[in-house]
This record gives sequence, structure tokens and C-alpha cells, in this order.
Amino acid sequence: MTARRARVVISDYDYGDVDVERAIVEGAGHELVALQCRTDDELAREAQGAVAILCQYCRVGAKTIQSVGSLRHIARYGVGVDIVDVAAATARGILVTNVPHDYCLDEVADHAMALMLALTRKLRDYDHAVQDGVWRWQSGRPLFRLRGSVMGILSLGNIGRAIAARGQAFGFHVIAYDPYVGDDVFAAMSVERVSLDELLRRSDVLMNQVPLTSATRGLIGAEELRVMKPTAFLINTGRGPTVDNQALREALDEGRLAGAGMDDLSEEPAKRRDWTPAESPLVGHPKVIVTPHVAYYSEAAIETARTFASEEVVRVLAGMPPRTPVAPR
Repeated sequence: MTARRARVVISDYDYGDVDVERAIVEGAGHELVALQCRTDDELAREAQGAVAILCQYCRVGAKTIQSVGSLRHIARYGVGVDIVDVAAATARGILVTNVPHDYCLDEVADHAMALMLALTRKLRDYDHAVQDGVWRWQSGRPLFRLRGSVMGILSLGNIGRAIAARGQAFGFHVIAYDPYVGDDVFAAMSVERVSLDELLRRSDVLMNQVPLTSATRGLIGAEELRVMKPTAFLINTGRGPTVDNQALREALDEGRLAGAGMDDLSEEPAKRRDWTPAESPLVGHPKVIVTPHVAYYSEAAIETARTFASEEVVRVLAGMPPRTPVAPR
């Protein structure tokens, strides 16, 4: 593809402006159009003539892929590409790219640990008690020592490894399940390889970091939660739909799990125009801390994601190979 002027569309964004993208895309001689679409149908209508789409939350599905005949490249702001129909795009010769995992590696690992510490040290319970005028160590009882406890990690990718290193620094014995990672990685990390069932049964803290695919949707469901210790905590800084939120609510209500820290819900509100907390079985639950899919966030990480995705578009428009092509799973 030549470097002639092309129409580049941003499907949606919540950054407040598109100055970073505009400087890169228009600086390379192309047109940039910023939209605020929420559905594939909306995007299919509004993105006509686009050669490339930068997407944050809006789904780029079959409707857009089939109806925007000029489309050649879909660039995701971030790592996960579950909002993109990668198979359909690839079948039509449309390139899909993402941002490398390490752009927010430390942020996600730190956030996972922050959720874990807030729950295991009962920070919210203590704060609420003090705000109500109660100054007693018993307000958070019982608390258990972390050193010597078992941290289970579901998916030992780059972020999972960063979480493992942090867990070991706190004195956890770290175990993990990941059929796609070799024994050499487990050995180098001093992480014990276990089956999924053993991971669930042994973990005092289960750190879920799996990406969202057709195979991992609802991976932690009612059956898996029944296996876990009633004193265990579930921390999810992976994709929200990998955990069955209703099953998790039932496990918490029935005392079969001590608590959960969720950085994403099964249906992410940012992908919708209208949403109320009442729609979620987890928001407002006394044993759950929910953050609005912010584990990746720092000012530096946001800047990196926006810059990398925009530069990837410009590279491809100039006929250069992409740095981070995504293949169908």
C-alpha cells in the first residue's frame, strides 16, 4: 500500500482529546476522523471510506468488516482484541494489530497486588468502621498472614510472571496453571506447575490473568468456584467475562468464598451508552471491590498505547510490516 492520503477513523475514545493520534496520523499526511460509536452497527455506518480503524471499546465485528469495503487495518488501543472479530477480518485480508503486553505490565501487576492487599488486609472494612466511629482491630477479623500462603496464578504470561515475582516478594508460595508455557519458565521463576483443579483447590489467593477467547469465556464458573477454599480470595485483572459474575455472587453470598477484587465485569459498562450499577450482581457487594477496568492505567501507559497504535497505522499505510500483528485463535 502506498503512503497516499487515507481516511483513518477512531471508533471511540475516552481520553478527552485525540491530539496524540492527530499529530501522528495527520502528520503523516492522512485524514483522521474521531467518532464515538458504541456498537458494530453504528461503526459500520459511520466508518465508510476508512482504510484503518483505531478502536478502544467499540466492537469491530462482522457488520463493519463486511460493509466497510475500504478497510485494510484494525488497530486496537491495548493488548486484548476480544472486541475485534479477528477471524472475520483475517478472512477478508484485513490486518489486526494490538499494543505489546509490556506497555502496562507493571501497572496491571501492581493493581492486582493492590486489590489483593486491600481484600486480605480488610482495608475497606477498617475504613468504614473508623468512619462510623469504631476504632477496634476486631473490625476486620479474621486476618491471615500472607507469608507462607499460596498464591495461584491462572495464566503465566508476562503479566502473570510479574505478579508471581511480586507474590514471592511478599512470601507467598506461588503455583500456576498455564498449558501454553514451558517447564523452563516455571523453573526459572521458581513457580510450581499444577493442574487447573489443583490450582483452584490450593490457592489462598487466586490471581486470574487469562485473556478472553471463546475457550476462556466463563472459565471460572460455578463448578470452579465450588472447588475453591471458603477462605480464598479471587482477584481478576484479566478480562471480566472470563469469570461468571452471577456464579461468583452466589459463592460469596453462600460463604463459599471470602471475597473478590474485580477490575472488569462480565459486561463492561464502558462499551455501552447507558448502564446502572444495579445491573451487576457484584457492584455494591460487601465482599467485592470493583475498579472500572483501570489496571492498565498510568499516564505513561496511556501515552504509550495511543502513540504505538497510531504509529502502527502509519507504518502499515506506508507499506511497512506491522510490529504486532494478531492472528486468529
